Amino acid sequence: MGEPLRIGMVGAGKISGAYLETLARLDTVRLTAVTDLDPDRAKEAAVRASGDVRVAASVVDLVTGDDVDAVLNLTIPAAHAGVALVALSLGKHVYGEKPLAATREEAESVLAAARAGGLRVGCAPDTVLGTGTQTARKAVDDGLIGRPVAATAFMASAGPEPWHPDPEFYYQPGGGPLLDMGPYYLSALVHLLGPVVRVTGASSRPRAEREIGSGPRAGTRFPVEVDTHITGILEHAGGALSTLVMSFDVRAARLPRIEVHGTDGSLSVPDPNNFEGLVELHRGGGWEPLPVSAGYPTAGRGTGLGDLAEAIATGRPHRASGELAHHVLDVMLTLLDAAHGGRSLPVNTTCERPERVEQ
Repeated sequence: MGEPLRIGMVGAGKISGAYLETLARLDTVRLTAVTDLDPDRAKEAAVRASGDVRVAASVVDLVTGDDVDAVLNLTIPAAHAGVALVALSLGKHVYGEKPLAATREEAESVLAAARAGGLRVGCAPDTVLGTGTQTARKAVDDGLIGRPVAATAFMASAGPEPWHPDPEFYYQPGGGPLLDMGPYYLSALVHLLGPVVRVTGASSRPRAEREIGSGPRAGTRFPVEVDTHITGILEHAGGALSTLVMSFDVRAARLPRIEVHGTDGSLSVPDPNNFEGLVELHRGGGWEPLPVSAGYPTAGRGTGLGDLAEAIATGRPHRASGELAHHVLDVMLTLLDAAHGGRSLPVNTTCERPERVEQ
């Protein structure tokens, strides 16, 4: 494999802790620099990381360093495209948190810059590379359920305001249950069934205001600016139809996370927001657990970056790709367009179904 890919991390907020834990376990990458708008947070992250980590004064300072091969972009969604474009313009690979960008146009500009420079773009979620989704993927690939004909994907909650002290951003443009949690479910569905070619949608916004339920601002009311219950029908390229529900308007539910149904059986797939979980198969004699048969074991946030580093070294495509993230973003935005227009719409992007993670 040669020398590990040297990583400069932009953004040292809460999610960075999970990445630091994973990066410390990977042989294919090494954290060499970090920066954040809050210098103290950057210093804390550098201390927490193992080895000698440079604290950079800015994104440009970090990216121009000769100790960085790739940028790990953990900034807020609105900044994803801007940071990525700076890194790519200076010859660095990029791996970022979801979503790839805030708009289709921004996502396309990031991928165009990568192609022009011969560089790689990767994007979370990489939870689908764990043993949960990948074991289910192998079951589909091996024909255990026959030809896939349908799937369901449900994320139903009361929203983040009961526990989050500052939840307003979830209810502002760019937020909502679909854009927040949809990437996990849609990435899993693409791994399981392939890209989406058409969507039909409906959405609603039952409440004009929400109330913060915890922290020093408990009781504060704030406006809801986005739809908070979205239902969609997704037509996959192979012909399977997925039913998707993403909601911040459900007090309690017993809905499955993901199920895939075929001509010969059904699969129960674990939460795509987790790397592991029980996969169960039903072929007429009751639900039976499947042994782990694929996926990165003991995976964590950042496994997709390790996969990207290995892919660069070996010349293969990386799995948590910018093309997949672009397609997922386009599916979500097209679904919202379809819901607001009360119609069915084609999805204008596509992607290759990522290679399965073998064990």
